[in-house]
Amino acid sequence: MCGRFVMFRSLDEYVQELDPQGDLFAPVDKTPIGRYNIAPGTDVPVIHAEPDGPQISSVHWGWKREVSWPKPKVVQPINARIETIAKGRFYKDLFPDHRSLVMADGWYEWVKEPGDEKKQPFFIRLKSHKPMFFAGLAQLEPGMSPDEPPGFLIITADADGGMVDVHDRRPVVLSPVLAREWLSPDLTKDRAKEIARDLGQPAEDFEWYPVSKDVGNVKNKGAYLIKSIT
Repeated sequence: MCGRFVMFRSLDEYVQELDPQGDLFAPVDKTPIGRYNIAPGTDVPVIHAEPDGPQISSVHWGWKREVSWPKPKVVQPINARIETIAKGRFYKDLFPDHRSLVMADGWYEWVKEPGDEKKQPFFIRLKSHKPMFFAGLAQLEPGMSPDEPPGFLIITADADGGMVDVHDRRPVVLSPVLAREWLSPDLTKDRAKEIARDLGQPAEDFEWYPVSKDVGNVKNKGAYLIKSIT
């Protein structure tokens, strides 16, 4: 799963990468965001489509929902498997109409290493060092229940496992061209499934390296968290 990620640039830099012609967005903040350890349960800027064009809103990471089977309870997933979002009923309120983009500069994966009780974190980024866009789903309005506030999910794929841990799941990272298409109001459900399932950026586009285990504590926030320890 994608459980921690990084977003250190300004909104303006992400928008320029997504929309170099400047046709889609009104001017946005140029102040660096500087978040190096984004965890579930926090609010994150998310891009979503609206009738008058893409908008950016701060949304809670996690989609809280009441379920009745096998017994009544409240769940709050932070990721959604591409294999399941188009099947069954759980995600029917989100997919395909509530597509979103999560802006990022990389994410973390942890692996168990011999002789070490604590897993070793790795930071994963594009080899180009450019901004990236995770395919996501976001609900911006409260649900029917008080236990169903707004929230978003990151779509993950596991066909090839994680970048570092073959048993993990990686976020679906879209190129700027496909990210713009992902937000299009004209996108069909079948095309949305195809983009998320088959057209995410391949493993060879990324690089990764070990970083400080301090990232395991959500209270640690500094830029040093993404520096290589080798």
